[in-house]
Amino acid sequence: MPGIEKLPIEETLEDSPQTRSLLGVFEEDTAAISNYCTQLYQAMQRIYDAQNELSAATHLTSRLLKEYDKQRFPLGGDDEVMSSTLQQFAKVIDELSSCHAVLSTQLADAMMFPITQFKERDLKEILTLKEVFQIASDDHDIAINRYSRLSKKRDNDKVRAEVVEDVYTSRKKQHQTMMHYFCSLNTLQYKKKTALLEPLLGYMQAQISFFKLGSENLTQQWEDFLGTIGTSVQNVRREMEEEVGQMQQTIQQMERSCDPLYVPCDPDPAHSPVCRSLTRKQGYLHIRNKTGLVSSSWERQYFFTQGGNLMHQGRGEVAGGLVTDLDNSSVMAVDCDDRRFCFQVTSFDGKKVVTLQAESRRDCEEWIATINNISKRIYLSENAEELAARVNQSALEAVTPSPSFQQRHESMRPSSKGRAGRASSISSVGSEPSPALSVLSLDALVAPETPIQFDIISPVSEENSGQSKTAAQSGRRSNPFGESGDSTSEDSEDSILHQLFIVRFLGSMEVRTAESVDVISETMRQILAARAIHNIFRMTESHLLVTCDCLKLIDPQTQVTRLRFPLSSVVQCSSHQDNKRLFGFVLHSAGGRGDSRAVCYIFESNNDGEKICDSIGLAKQIAFHSELDRQAVEKKKEQDKAKEKQQEELSKQRQIEKDLEEQSRLIAASSRPANPPAADGQFLVLSNSQSEDSDAGEEGKKRGESEA
Repeated sequence: MPGIEKLPIEETLEDSPQTRSLLGVFEEDTAAISNYCTQLYQAMQRIYDAQNELSAATHLTSRLLKEYDKQRFPLGGDDEVMSSTLQQFAKVIDELSSCHAVLSTQLADAMMFPITQFKERDLKEILTLKEVFQIASDDHDIAINRYSRLSKKRDNDKVRAEVVEDVYTSRKKQHQTMMHYFCSLNTLQYKKKTALLEPLLGYMQAQISFFKLGSENLTQQWEDFLGTIGTSVQNVRREMEEEVGQMQQTIQQMERSCDPLYVPCDPDPAHSPVCRSLTRKQGYLHIRNKTGLVSSSWERQYFFTQGGNLMHQGRGEVAGGLVTDLDNSSVMAVDCDDRRFCFQVTSFDGKKVVTLQAESRRDCEEWIATINNISKRIYLSENAEELAARVNQSALEAVTPSPSFQQRHESMRPSSKGRAGRASSISSVGSEPSPALSVLSLDALVAPETPIQFDIISPVSEENSGQSKTAAQSGRRSNPFGESGDSTSEDSEDSILHQLFIVRFLGSMEVRTAESVDVISETMRQILAARAIHNIFRMTESHLLVTCDCLKLIDPQTQVTRLRFPLSSVVQCSSHQDNKRLFGFVLHSAGGRGDSRAVCYIFESNNDGEKICDSIGLAKQIAFHSELDRQAVEKKKEQDKAKEKQQEELSKQRQIEKDLEEQSRLIAASSRPANPPAADGQFLVLSNSQSEDSDAGEEGKKRGESEA
């Protein structure tokens, strides 16, 4: 069928922005087809459901008419005419119900099955291939960036081999995935026609077969029309199969021929020599963009020559933009400190300098030769290639590495004193100073010469020697990670608040005061300014654990506690007013000679810094209320102990009084006169109880004297 566009599979390896733009058009068309197909599927599903409902209702009507004789009507239940008439209607409606059931089956097979298969299989296959292609494209970009960042000074064969293998694998995967994705999108242009025509064809054929008994002439007309449509569908299907076969053959040929091109390294010069007679060239390059006074970044873009201009184009852009004019320009290979295969293009007036990086040395030499040919306006001549061959000598001279602009002016860089002098001109990273700073100068918050710590130095390394000696004396094994088995970890586990945040340590420095509200913002300004001056971009990532007892910085890999700050030592915590991801806190720490000092720690978080500050404030509130509860419990215990002691003293006093009463009674009993002798001259014998009472009286008397 004419008018069907297709994606060029041969251009998948180059992956140019033009191809990506055409791919975007096909993806938009696929999304429109998917949306329209979903709506059409819903409409046909309603037809199918209505037909099933009609078939079931017709069958129910027939069954009810057949059961008329079994009904017991109080009046007129024996009417045979009515019964026979309804039985005839039941037969006709039963036959009609069978026709409706057949129509439902035909609609399910001829109408619903093709559009369901197109919706669930073909469109989902396109979406799956799109996701796989996007992943392969991202992996290829990551591999290319890693390969481009290979250091020339620290050349490691093993690392280079791994990076080259990674680029080979990712490029091959992207190319293969892109070819199959293009093949599916091209096939979809045929399938969308059959997917729309086949359900309609099945619907009409089912309806015609349903009404065929009542309309023979109309059926004949429709059969001729539908026969023509069926022939057209078969022709489209035949063309689709032929096109799919050709695309599969092209994919196989491209996979065999493009296998050596997946490797980013220089190919064999015997098989692919450097072409120095080019007047046009295109491909991906890395361009260096300055981000500061001495810092720069590299960006990968698609470059191409158009006449006497060097153009660049982003992956999602429709047209390219001008980079520089190549007429009468100069180009030479440069030796960059951090990149390989670099060359520099300078405009004819010397005002614009562009530094670019190629993927390989061969690509770099071809770009230099092409720009040299364009700068001499060879592209305007009739025999451009013959004329370019005569000027190849100049291109070979340009390939020789020469010092870069920064290396030539290394001696002109300002000294460290100049950098320190420029530090005061850097604007504050925080908001405008508060009115309090008009009275209290910034030097009263942070001393100008205060050293800044940019990395976390865990006290574990300083205490390892002492821990090893203690462990040797006590006979315990020392932990190589510096973790101790004390009860502090158990206390933190018993805390009712556990919140974990991902933070990056920016720096810390000692401050003169901890109560000022501007000390954290001033510390942020000085630390960020120092990082910008000294080109310090490395940040240590940690997990900040907030509990009711302390703040912990934990290593995310080994789960080792790097630093532990008692919550009672945290004086204040606040975030940056403009950049909410920055926050810091000030804490009091004991000095080496017993004096205390205030230190401010600055961090960057993935989330909002105010949330972390609120979490720390909540932890301090919980700790404060816990301390109040603990003091109340201790006070209650002391009161209970005092009451118990008072009760014990009262019981002792009562026991003493009771003993004294008993002693007085026994003393009174022992002071009575002795019994007189009997008349016959014999003495009376005391009973056992009387003797025991006398003994007890004597013992009580002695005990009372001893107590007195």
